[in-house]
Amino acid sequence: MQCEQYDVAVVGGGPAGATAAHELAERGLAVLLLDREGRIKPCGGAVPPILLREFDVPESALKCKVTSARMVAPSSAEVDMDIGGFVGMVDRETFDPWLRRRAAEAGASLVVGNFEALQRDDDGNLSIRYAPDRHSSHSGESSVTARVSCVVGADGANSRVRKQAFGSALKFKHVFAYHEIVRSPAGRTEKFDPARCDVYYQGEVSPDFYGWVFPHGEHTSVGAGSAVKGFSLRKAVKRMRDRSGLADSDVVRCEGAPLPLKPIRRWDNGRDVVVIGDAAGAVAPSSGEGIYYAMTSGRLAADAVAEFLETGEASALRQVRKRFMKQHRMVFFILGIMQHFWYSSDKRREKFVDICRDEDVQKLTWQAYMNKKLVRAKPATHVRIFLKDLAHLVGLNP
Repeated sequence: MQCEQYDVAVVGGGPAGATAAHELAERGLAVLLLDREGRIKPCGGAVPPILLREFDVPESALKCKVTSARMVAPSSAEVDMDIGGFVGMVDRETFDPWLRRRAAEAGASLVVGNFEALQRDDDGNLSIRYAPDRHSSHSGESSVTARVSCVVGADGANSRVRKQAFGSALKFKHVFAYHEIVRSPAGRTEKFDPARCDVYYQGEVSPDFYGWVFPHGEHTSVGAGSAVKGFSLRKAVKRMRDRSGLADSDVVRCEGAPLPLKPIRRWDNGRDVVVIGDAAGAVAPSSGEGIYYAMTSGRLAADAVAEFLETGEASALRQVRKRFMKQHRMVFFILGIMQHFWYSSDKRREKFVDICRDEDVQKLTWQAYMNKKLVRAKPATHVRIFLKDLAHLVGLNP
């Protein structure tokens, strides 16, 4: 069995892991970025403009720009919203490899293979064992060991790194997401707009989450999520394809996976392992948005790991979650309440979509999304929104 030596092993090459590997490699550290072959996460692919600026992502990485959104209520009532800018749309089949290539160009060693185990020798020194892909430079070996000083687990909601480092005690709230990537119509049709995201808040599409039709240029993601056992997401996707004029569109690929909706309570093992991205539950409640938060957690992990390697203080790794929650706790809290209340029944979903007709609500929603923080609008605007929400809650509005 061959043994390698690195400063850090990053397990998982999605937005979180690739970002952490890129920024660690730029610091001159020896980084192993391990990603398994053929992994594509089901994802609507929406990214805010602030992501392009903060992470130096060129617009060429986008498949298209969306400038409006349509909310569909249980009654089929529709609310069209002008975004007041654009939301970038990426396809994870091409976006994730671009991020991994960027990490490799910065100096990370990109290896395709399957993570097998965290290991320690008699002195407590850490290593990982992985099975290389048959096409890799280690293709003749059944497994390879890499000695490291730290491991970053970015291997998704079912993270094996997390399970081995923390055991099964850390549970996370999640829905199961499923989508179909289909070929988009040649242009705008009566039911489909290539510059518009459609969001379905209907119990028959999802009894506790939502469904989406998100254009990706030549392709479109049609998907839904739910935590209700036995609910057929495939049938829900078929309904949305029928309603959006995509019933006859060719299916390019299908994907499904758990989608966390709440950060787990601890991201590090107090020693030399930290988890990020979906492995840490760094996904926004209510919306399920994860790409921006994954890349943010990757950047914070790079800062903390670099500090840990320099000082030897394991407490540095604890700062990843602490700093992440300091930035996003309030937004996650509000989105969590929103999902718990508004998604609980079709009656409430109907009222929620009706609230979205309000121009003040639309402006604050999209400004918060674009800037990834709660907007400090005029106090009078907040009061008006609060009173309107209260009227809906107590049933004063028709």
